[in-house]
Amino acid sequence: MTHAAQETFGAETVREAAEIVARYPHSRSALLPMLHLVQSVQGFVSQEGMRFCAEQLELSEAEVAAVATFYTMYKRSPCGQHLVSVCTNTLCAAMGGDAIYAKLREKLGVGHEETVGIPGEPGSLTLEHAECLAACDLAPVLQVDYEYFDKQTPESAAELVDRLRAGEAVQPSRGPGLRGFRAAERQLAGFFDGEAELESVVDGSAQAVETLRGAQIAAEHGWAAPEVQDVPIPEVEEGAK
Repeated sequence: MTHAAQETFGAETVREAAEIVARYPHSRSALLPMLHLVQSVQGFVSQEGMRFCAEQLELSEAEVAAVATFYTMYKRSPCGQHLVSVCTNTLCAAMGGDAIYAKLREKLGVGHEETVGIPGEPGSLTLEHAECLAACDLAPVLQVDYEYFDKQTPESAAELVDRLRAGEAVQPSRGPGLRGFRAAERQLAGFFDGEAELESVVDGSAQAVETLRGAQIAAEHGWAAPEVQDVPIPEVEEGAK
C-alpha cells in the first residue's frame, strides 16, 4: 500500500477490509461493500480509494473503476454531512418531485451532486436528483442519507434542509434516525458501532400503511398468488459450458 494510502486508510480500515473479504467465498465479491467502507472514510470514492480496493482484492484499478463509476451510490467528489436525494422519476415527478428539486436547487444554490458548505462538516449538504427510490405509493419522496421522507412538498423539503443545516435532529418518515452520510456508508459496508446502533436500525420500521394495503386487501378476500411450478433445468453438455 502506498504511503498516501497508509495515511488515509490506517491499520483499522485495513483490518475491516479483511473482515469484509472474509464474508465471501471469492474476494472480488467484496468490492461493493469495500467501496462503501472507503466512502465512509473519505466521504467519496477517490482514485486513492479505488487503488486501496484494488490492492486489498488483488484486482486491477480498471476493474474497480468500472464498478465505482457504474453505480450512482459511489460519489466521485466529497459529499456533505448529509446527502439529500430527491426522486425525479416518473411518478414522483408527476406528483411534484421536479418542483421539490427545483425549489432545493434555488434555495441551496447548488445543482446535481453539488455541495453547499464545507464537505463533511456540520451543516453541509450534497443535493442530487435520483432515479426511482422504490416508494411510488408515497410519492413524492426524498431521502436523506438513504432514509425516507414521504409525501413531500417544496415547502416541507425546504424546511427539512433548513433544519439539517441548523444541525437539528430530524426523524425520517420511516426507519431509524439520521446519523450522517459517512455513518450510513459504514452501515452499508456492514459495520455497526455498538449493539445500540444495530438495534436502532433493526427496530426502525420501514413499513407504511400504503405499502401494506395491497397485501391486506388480498388477505381479506383470500387471494393468493398461483403456486410456482417447478421447471426442469435442461442439462448442458460439457463442451458447451
